[in-house]
Parts: sequence; C-alpha cells; structure tokens
Amino acid sequence: MLVLPKGVKHIPQFLDINEQRALVEDIRDVVRAAPLYVPVMPKTGKPMSVLMTNCGTLGWVTDKERGYRYQGNHPVTGQPWPAMPESLLRIWNEVAGYRYPPEACLVNFYEPTAKMGLHQDRDEEDFDAPVVSISLGDSCLFRIGERTRGGRTVSLRLESGDVVILGGEGRVCYHGVDRIYPDTSPLLKKPGRINLTLRRVTIPAETG
Repeated sequence: MLVLPKGVKHIPQFLDINEQRALVEDIRDVVRAAPLYVPVMPKTGKPMSVLMTNCGTLGWVTDKERGYRYQGNHPVTGQPWPAMPESLLRIWNEVAGYRYPPEACLVNFYEPTAKMGLHQDRDEEDFDAPVVSISLGDSCLFRIGERTRGGRTVSLRLESGDVVILGGEGRVCYHGVDRIYPDTSPLLKKPGRINLTLRRVTIPAETG
C-alpha cells in the first residue's frame, strides 16, 4: 500500500468528465487573456520544459534576473492576470479546509516530453494554507518526498480529474513530475497535461 507523507492527500477522480471539460474551457479563456509562455530558471536563464501562465490577483513567475516571485501582471504582455474562474474557487472551498480564498492559480501545460524536478512551494508568505493541485489531460508520474531534499520519495500515477492537497506537515514537501504518459486521456485537443495549482500567497490581515 502506498503511504504518502503526512499532510499530503490524493483524491482520485475528484472531478468527473463533465466537470473536467467545463474546467478546460475555463482555462482556455484564461489562456486567451494571459497566453502561455516559456519560463526560465533564475541565474542560468535555462528554459523550463513546461509552458506557464496564471490567473487570480497574483501569479507565480520566474526569470533569469529576478528569480522566483509573485507579481500582479503577466511578464510578457504586462497585463494584469485574469480573474480566477468560479469553478476553481468552488474546488478550493470543497477541499482546502481554509477560510480565505486562493490568490494565485499557476497553470502549467506539460507537453509529452516535459518534466518538473523536485522542488518546494515556498515563495508564499502563508504556509497555513494548503496547496491544491488539479490534474487535467494525460496521466503523469508524480513524485513526492519529505520536507528536506534527499529524503524518501514515493511515486504515484495521477489521472485526469485527480486532486492532490499539500497541507499541514506536507505543505513544503518536495514534489515533481517525472514523466507524462501521452495519449492516456482524450480530454485535451492535443497530447499533454494541464496542472492547476491553487495557492494562497499573503497572510490574511485578520491573522497577520
């Protein structure tokens, strides 16, 4: 039996096929307003293998000069990020167990050869809020570790409609995507996977 790190929860098939299709349409609207672009690593400027955009009041970005951060506008177009769709807010309200809304939804599109190395989500101020991750499209091999690099890792296959929650002790666990399984879902128009990551960035004023 697969044992996930404490605080990490996997909900298989949280979204049925009709909910997945509706959410994909919402994300297409986001991408029309805030086009996908190729992010690059800090310092080296090496391109990542995923395409990226955001919605919400803040968006996570990275570039060679300023590194990882949140900002209120698209780094290529300069325009504010589009509002977060109500469908995403409903998912957050159902699974997050946190009273304040997310401020950012990072949209990553993985083409069939794309990967994501092990990393922590630690650019936020508020670690009391969980990170909620939604998978759409082709399956992937997701790897999750411990709070320190080099610790034990476990791998699981995420399918379209699955949700993963990193909260509590699991909030800053290392995690990544080792591979995409092409043509395992008919949801998208072309092979690949969309990952939506809902995040609270700032500490609410009432609790700050």
